[in-house]
Amino acid sequence: MRTEQEMFSLILNIANADERIRAVVMNGSRTNPYAIKDIFQDYDIVFVVEETKSFRERKNWIDQFGERLYMQYPEENSYYPSDVENCYGWLIQFTDGNRLDLHVCTLSHVLKEIKGDRLCRILLDKDDCLPNIPEETDMDYWIKEPTERQFFDTCNEYWWGLNNIAKGLWREEVPYVMDVLNYCIRPQLIRMMSWKIGFVTNFNVSIGKSGKYMYKWLEKEKWILFLKTYPSANIKDIWESVFTMCDLFNEIAKDISYQMHVTYNENEANNSLKFLKDVYLLPKDAKEIY
Repeated sequence: MRTEQEMFSLILNIANADERIRAVVMNGSRTNPYAIKDIFQDYDIVFVVEETKSFRERKNWIDQFGERLYMQYPEENSYYPSDVENCYGWLIQFTDGNRLDLHVCTLSHVLKEIKGDRLCRILLDKDDCLPNIPEETDMDYWIKEPTERQFFDTCNEYWWGLNNIAKGLWREEVPYVMDVLNYCIRPQLIRMMSWKIGFVTNFNVSIGKSGKYMYKWLEKEKWILFLKTYPSANIKDIWESVFTMCDLFNEIAKDISYQMHVTYNENEANNSLKFLKDVYLLPKDAKEIY
C-alpha cells in the first residue's frame, strides 16, 4: 500500500506537470485535525482547471494514478445531479488499498465551494488564484446548542414516530419498521444524545457522521445501550431494541430538560410508551386495539 507521502507526491507531481491544472485543493477527513487517522481514509482532491472537457474525453488520463480495482464516475450516474462543464470526478479504489476521490473543477466552481469550507487545504496554487484559507477546523460541525422549540420538536417527533413502529411490528413488516426506526426515530435519539454531549463539552466538539464519535464523551454504559438499539431483522429483537431506545431517550431527554430549564412533556412520553407496550401485548388475531 502506497504511503501517504507517496500519494501526495504522486498527486502533486501530476498536477505540476500538467499545464491544464492550475491549483490543487484537499478536503475531507485528512484536513480535519480531530479525525481518527487510519488506513481507510480517502484522499479527497480537487484539481482546479480552466475546463473539464479535455479530462472527460481522455478516459485513460487517470491511469497514471495507479492500478484500479474498481471505480465510479459520479457525474455520469443518473442518481446524482451534475454539472460536468464545471465539475467532473473519478472515485477510485486502487488495488493497493488506497482510495482517491478526484475531481477537476473550474475556478468559479471551486471558489463557491470553498467559501464556507473550514476543512479545506490548498496544496498547490500556480497562479495565486485561490483565497487565503483559515487554519483547518471542524468548528462548522460542532454540536449546536438547542433552542426550546428544537427540544420540544425532537421529543414530539420521537414519541409520535413510535406509533408507526408499533403497528409495523404487529404486522411483522420488518423492512418498513427498520426504515422508520433508522431514518425517523434514530436521528431524534442521536440528536438528543449529541445535546447531552454538548452540555458536557460546552458545545465545542463534533460527534461525526451518524454520531460515530459519541463514544468519546458518553458514559460507557450509555454507549453500550445505544449499540443495543441496533437490532437484527427479527421481530423479537426489534421489540427489545425499541424498548431500550425508549428508556435511553427518556432518560437523556429528562436530563436535557433540566440543563435547559424547560419542562419535559412526560405525559406525551408515557402515553406513547403505553400505546407501544399495549400493541406489543396485542394478540395477532385482535379485532380492535382497545
